[in-house]
Amino acid sequence: AGAAGVVPRLRVVRCMAASEAAQLKSAREDIKEILKTTYCHPILVRLGWHDSGTYDKNIEEWPQRGGADGSLRFDPELSHGANAGLTNALKLIQPIKDKYPGITYADLFQLASATAIEEAGGPKLPMKYGRVDITAPEQCPPEGRLPDAGPRLPAEHLREVFYRMGLDDKEIVALSGAHTLGRSRPDRSGWGKPETKYTKDGPGEPGGQSWTAEWLKFDNSYFKVDSLSFMLCRLKF
Repeated sequence: AGAAGVVPRLRVVRCMAASEAAQLKSAREDIKEILKTTYCHPILVRLGWHDSGTYDKNIEEWPQRGGADGSLRFDPELSHGANAGLTNALKLIQPIKDKYPGITYADLFQLASATAIEEAGGPKLPMKYGRVDITAPEQCPPEGRLPDAGPRLPAEHLREVFYRMGLDDKEIVALSGAHTLGRSRPDRSGWGKPETKYTKDGPGEPGGQSWTAEWLKFDNSYFKVDSLSFMLCRLKF
């Protein structure tokens, strides 16, 4: 009670408890096995990024501020245009979630993304776990917080999206380096070719247009091709 004897009203948001460490360790090994047989490294990285990329540093309340909270598993957010194709990632991850119910979706999405980067030759990431899940579709963030594939004013659009997350121009360019993995598909992002000489035979599901020749290898190749010049031009460095 306050000085005037008034009891403040508390707003309670239900959420799923944080993850169990032992289950996280086992789930990581299962994710490695999936990666060996499905070559799904890029889409798991995209899954983790899109679940977290709705974060808005200007909003204090949770879960309204978005971020890595497992909201991407719900249809309202999964149906956002920027998330086209991520149903395939959820189909890969759901059996692991069923096997390890002590892990939140929020942590599992980020675990899958980090493991995919490491198994593709990237660094071992110093991850921290303990994220909690939202529990209802009504808690999903609104559409429009992720970047568009082909905005009319690219530099302004990128800054609007990423400044909201707290990133600066150099960090935007660094983040873009994740495009060293994976392919763009016209039926998902609306950008790219149906296939190229680098993607027509897979591995995994063939097709799409990659930014690099070895699109399952996590390295700095993205910054050594025309993609870097394109990004710098968009940001007007």
